[in-house]
Amino acid sequence: MEKILLCRVDDVYAGEILRVETDGLPPVAVYNLDGAFFATDDTCSHSQAWLSQGFIDGDIIECPLHGGCFEIKTGQPVEPPCTEPIRSYDLVVEDGAIYALVEP
Repeated sequence: MEKILLCRVDDVYAGEILRVETDGLPPVAVYNLDGAFFATDDTCSHSQAWLSQGFIDGDIIECPLHGGCFEIKTGQPVEPPCTEPIRSYDLVVEDGAIYALVEP
């Protein structure tokens, strides 16, 4: 597995989402759910909206464009019109930094 630096822990406040653009990945949304960090692709699978501009409700992210929803932890759609999952990333936190673990 390859580790790709996404951001620092301090960059993502509790209950917030941070859009990250980094080499080797499409834009990523990093979520802080009460101190637990998760990451998904930032682009909704239904449209070209940025999920990082959406609304968090528990562990669900609502797309700001059409209101479709995904589970943040898995990327699975849970509310229409979204039917295709988004990619979720395994993360590791080391020395205050958040890394995505991806296949090389």
